Amino acid sequence: MTEEKIRVLVAKPGLDGHDRGAKVVARVLRDAGMEVIYTGLRQTPEMIAEAALQEDVDVVGLSILSGAHMELFPVIMETLKEKGVKAIVIAGGIIPEEDVSALKEMGVEAVFGPGASTQDIAEYIKHAAVKGKG
Repeated sequence: MTEEKIRVLVAKPGLDGHDRGAKVVARVLRDAGMEVIYTGLRQTPEMIAEAALQEDVDVVGLSILSGAHMELFPVIMETLKEKGVKAIVIAGGIIPEEDVSALKEMGVEAVFGPGASTQDIAEYIKHAAVKGKG
């Protein structure tokens, strides 16, 4: 019996034009045995939710550096819910500490800031995805 791979969508919402960090995380997750779908830059909430639905992902990772997370993430969370996407949502990038609790209240399970260990991100996803399937 083969173990199902964890499927992760890595998305860059909004007008943020920098994706080096997202690509590094995507590579680390692939190396950790996960299937990773990278959406590319400048994704709308609708595009992210549709990709998560079509790809049947376990985890949606949102990477944002633009500072627009408090505007974009509520719309993304609502759109995911409307489409019936049951994935765990995590976030990374430049997100001030004072915004983390509000993001968690709206359903973002974890927030990884600058300097977060890529291994810690991979381990978190492995544990959260297993818990989510259980």
